[in-house]
Amino acid sequence: MTPRGKALVVDDNVALARVTQFALTRAGFDARIAGNGRKALEFAQAERFDIVISDQQMPEMTGLELCRRLRATEEYAHTPIILLTAKGLELELPALQRELAISAIFPKPFSPSEVVGAACQLLGVAVG
Repeated sequence: MTPRGKALVVDDNVALARVTQFALTRAGFDARIAGNGRKALEFAQAERFDIVISDQQMPEMTGLELCRRLRATEEYAHTPIILLTAKGLELELPALQRELAISAIFPKPFSPSEVVGAACQLLGVAVG
């Protein structure tokens, strides 16, 4: 099967990262995991990803800071980014979504199949 695209999954919760990676891989994506924002930035500089799916609250670099840094690069200025957050009520999500051009935000707990569906929609590929 030809990959639908390369996805970078960023979460310090290994179990959640693996579940998300599994769902993406099962849907045909080539998915890689980074355990924090700093490592994700290193991966993103070393190879090109078609979509980034990141937790918000992580050690070393938050998901929002990762978004800011990715958006500041030519390579990732327009790449779809999905943010996963348990802090939905504490953040000004609509303003942050506009400011950082975040493609979608999912509150935790989330459905991996819904995240995969959003990734497919954002990349213009059929779900399945």
